[in-house]
Amino acid sequence: MKNFNIRAYGILLNKNNEVLITDEFRYDKEITKFPGGGLIWGESTIDCIKREFMEELGIEIEIVKHFYTTDFFQESAFNKEHQIISIYYLVKNTTDINIKFSILPFDFEKKEGAQSFRWIPIKKIEEKDFTFPIDKKVGGMLKDYSKSL
Repeated sequence: MKNFNIRAYGILLNKNNEVLITDEFRYDKEITKFPGGGLIWGESTIDCIKREFMEELGIEIEIVKHFYTTDFFQESAFNKEHQIISIYYLVKNTTDINIKFSILPFDFEKKEGAQSFRWIPIKKIEEKDFTFPIDKKVGGMLKDYSKSL
């Protein structure tokens, strides 16, 4: 059965013009993406991204503005019967971040659900920094956007 898979992601920038990304190990694959994840039934996209940041980073965020919504067909990398629709928001943290940040990609033991976070300079973002096509597009858009900051 064909379904839509709706996802919400946060673009968190720091004062050094770096963006937070996450490296994860899911379904036997290394994945690099923006923090966030899938909507659960009854949840808005904004509630979803706030929940995801609390679950993944233990922080509260507020939405600064909508950044991008998928405008092309994207089949899920994990289920060929699902079309991915991703919504990206610029966010800012309203509580302190108290987690360890990594410098190296995939700085964890490779087991299902493993995750680490790192900051990358916006001006150095490249498509190869991300796993999925939508994140690659958003990374390029973010690099262009940062020129106006």
